[in-house]
Amino acid sequence: MMKIVLLDANTLGDCDLSRFKALGEFVSYGVTLPHQRIERCAGADVVLTNKVMLDESVLSQLPDLKLICITATGMNNVDLDFAKKKGIVVKNVAGYSTTAVAQHTLSIALHLLARLGYYDAYCKSGAWCESDTFTHINGGLRELENLQWGIIGFGSIGQRVGNLAQAFGAKVSYYSTSGKNTQSGFMRKELDEILSQSDIISIHAPLNPQTHNLINYKNLSLIKDRAILINVGRGGIVNENDIAEFLKNKDMYFGTDVLEIEPMKPNHPFLDKKIADKILITPHLAWAYDKARERLLELTLENIKNF
Repeated sequence: MMKIVLLDANTLGDCDLSRFKALGEFVSYGVTLPHQRIERCAGADVVLTNKVMLDESVLSQLPDLKLICITATGMNNVDLDFAKKKGIVVKNVAGYSTTAVAQHTLSIALHLLARLGYYDAYCKSGAWCESDTFTHINGGLRELENLQWGIIGFGSIGQRVGNLAQAFGAKVSYYSTSGKNTQSGFMRKELDEILSQSDIISIHAPLNPQTHNLINYKNLSLIKDRAILINVGRGGIVNENDIAEFLKNKDMYFGTDVLEIEPMKPNHPFLDKKIADKILITPHLAWAYDKARERLLELTLENIKNF
């Protein structure tokens, strides 16, 4: 029987993994530490990993390994060149989370436009109980219609966000980080134009040498007052120290689902209480909505079957 090992099941949340048992002997680990990789993968024909690193030092000691299935789109946690040299096939899953990430992007934007966190805290504090009127209005509450929405990175997710934003009446433009995307129906702009002209800016680009620290202290100064910057691409595209410092004095908001180092480190600049009301952070879960995870698992299963 084929032996299948999943190294980091906890990254997939609460989901049904029994489907993999039909393909052979299936062993699942919630978390795998670096020193446990070789022992746990020993004898496996197929290894499933989301973020566990499989580099040359590990792969060279796994003579039985034939297939690596990455339960994600990004493939930077596997030494692809060495795997190819050893005849190990590597498969990822693409396109499964387009709808989920786009929805999450809209959720962040709408949350920050309305300052829902503030109003929720106001009510739950009991302050509304003491009010002498039926309502409480203290900033935010901006309509999305006719706002300028600039998109950085215009692949399938960026395009999906563009369509959703247009449905709300926003005026959408984009910057192609690769320089290859030319989409009719949307205005293409340079990065400086996106930053200086947009009311909302969302990032959907991969992390590479061209996009690392793409948004930094120098060009953050171009962003309009009251603007919202959202990063659901990759950590490292927005310089975290720079944006944290900028938020202290700039009338703007920042929402992010990704950090350069994950999980979040103690004493991270985003934990500064001075910027708490200007920032919304979610723990890298935009990809993990219910149907997206189901598509991810089914596509991973198909990758094994096809192999």
